[in-house]
Amino acid sequence: MLMDGHTHTELCPHGSGESTEKMVQRAIQLGLQKYCITEHAPLPPTYAATYAGDPTGITTASLTMAQVPQYLALGQQLQQQYRDQIDISIGFEVDYLPGFEAWTRDFLNTYGPKTQESILSVHFMPGINHKNWAIDLSPENFGVAFQPWLSQPQALFKIYYQTVLASVQADLGPYAPQRIGHMSLVRKYQDYFALTTPFADENLRLVDQILALIKTQQRELDLNLAGLFKPFCNDFYPGNQILKRAQKLDIPLVYGSDAHDILSVGRGQHLIKKLILG
Repeated sequence: MLMDGHTHTELCPHGSGESTEKMVQRAIQLGLQKYCITEHAPLPPTYAATYAGDPTGITTASLTMAQVPQYLALGQQLQQQYRDQIDISIGFEVDYLPGFEAWTRDFLNTYGPKTQESILSVHFMPGINHKNWAIDLSPENFGVAFQPWLSQPQALFKIYYQTVLASVQADLGPYAPQRIGHMSLVRKYQDYFALTTPFADENLRLVDQILALIKTQQRELDLNLAGLFKPFCNDFYPGNQILKRAQKLDIPLVYGSDAHDILSVGRGQHLIKKLILG
């Protein structure tokens, strides 16, 4: 089935503001049969106290709680309006936030019954001053947050994959997201900071632990092509090392454009067969 499994909406505060309906129309134009709307779920109100760095990293990260009903109504309206042309699913891209598992579980228990497919992602991880920092906000923010580890990429990767491992181990309840998002986001600025080195054995063991759990839990992996179009990444998520390991385990791979604008919908989809078949 031709599908885009990871997209955002006009409500996303760091998106383009372009019409979600026109994004759906773009998917139909490209011949997609399924379109997954996965807007960023709200962050816990008290998360800001644990966060450091550019404040836009949290103020523009996600929907607010007040926007959730509006988002769900928008998705449901599009589902009905285009039901004869494309299968639309509604869900959230949920942030894994250590220490806030109970809040996330309560959120999912409340809104999960109104969704069909969701994604679990790591956008924040521990950095300097024992605070949490945004991974993908800007090179400048990244450079401050993780400065002590920039000269030792494997140590930086270890922090990230320990966080990803905790995300798949977390008890998020019966509505826990079934897809793991962009599992190499730590490489978004790899060309800027010379972080292109392959994962070392220690980190590959972490990756293998994560993939084994994804397999056991019957989850899926976000085959996210957005990184190919980022100026300092120039690679897809999760990258070739992880992709090959996931394929050996027969973990389902779901293409995602991570579109935040109309023209990004379905972007790079013609590369999927080449990536998967080698």
